[in-house]
Amino acid sequence: MESLGVLLTLPMNPYLEAELHRRCHLFRLWESPPAHRKDFLQANAPSIRAVVGNATVGADAETIDALPRLEIVASYSVGLDKVDLARCRERGIRVTYTPDVLTDDAADLAIGLSIATLRRLCEADRYVRAGSWKAKGDYKLTSRFSGKTVGILGLGRIGLAVAKRAEAFGCPICYHSRTKNPNVNYKYFHSVLELAGNCDVLIVACPLTKETHHIINHEVINTLGPKGVLVNIGRGPHVDEPELISALVEGRLGAAALDVYEHEPDIPEELFRLENVVLTPHVGSATWETRKAMADLVLGNLEAHVLNKPLLTPFL
Repeated sequence: MESLGVLLTLPMNPYLEAELHRRCHLFRLWESPPAHRKDFLQANAPSIRAVVGNATVGADAETIDALPRLEIVASYSVGLDKVDLARCRERGIRVTYTPDVLTDDAADLAIGLSIATLRRLCEADRYVRAGSWKAKGDYKLTSRFSGKTVGILGLGRIGLAVAKRAEAFGCPICYHSRTKNPNVNYKYFHSVLELAGNCDVLIVACPLTKETHHIINHEVINTLGPKGVLVNIGRGPHVDEPELISALVEGRLGAAALDVYEHEPDIPEELFRLENVVLTPHVGSATWETRKAMADLVLGNLEAHVLNKPLLTPFL
């Protein structure tokens, strides 16, 4: 792949970057100051045939239009909301992503966040570290996860893996997706509002689209209610953050666990002051094993493209 010019949009994995540098002609977008990015792309456009991005910086229309020789976008992510798919279709640009290999980690995190939120594990940890156990006595009672009704928004690969894990805790499962899955026996609801009204823990695991932007809104949050728990492992813009914060402060929502945010890495400071919130920094796939597997998929897709072989995980 020595002749393949690859634009890496930002540092995302040392192994992936090192392998791209070794195997390809690598261009690091972040080495050019933002004010000079257009000049950087224009100067190197004749050599760039591939873009490697992720869930933070992918390939928007402006980038695609600046690269007339672009042939493939290989996303180091399962989500493609940072890739202008319509423009790729127009140009005949191939698009790959990294499904499956991160499913288990994301599902594990969803269950972990659910338990951490209901059992107040982060708050209990701080209680011990502050010496409060010795000074004030036993920590307050919390709520169990086992047996809670779990509602899953988006029953794709990750949603199904979440359901399988939650079943092991004796949790009844219900879900809402664009279409009903005929291969499962979980209760299906025709709207997210119905789903929110029939579960204790609502886990968001759907793709980000125009239809799912702010799908968790005032009405859904109020329906989930003061004993309900919202867990978001999908994308930050699924949730109306100002409304979420208001509901948590006012007690209209019981608790929330968030791995993703609307304007990452900027997080509303109001969330930091709430004890009924668990926050993690978009770590759904952040294990050594999964990130290497994701990198190998990106590399394998680029190699298949260069050799004119079937792509390993094509989206377009």
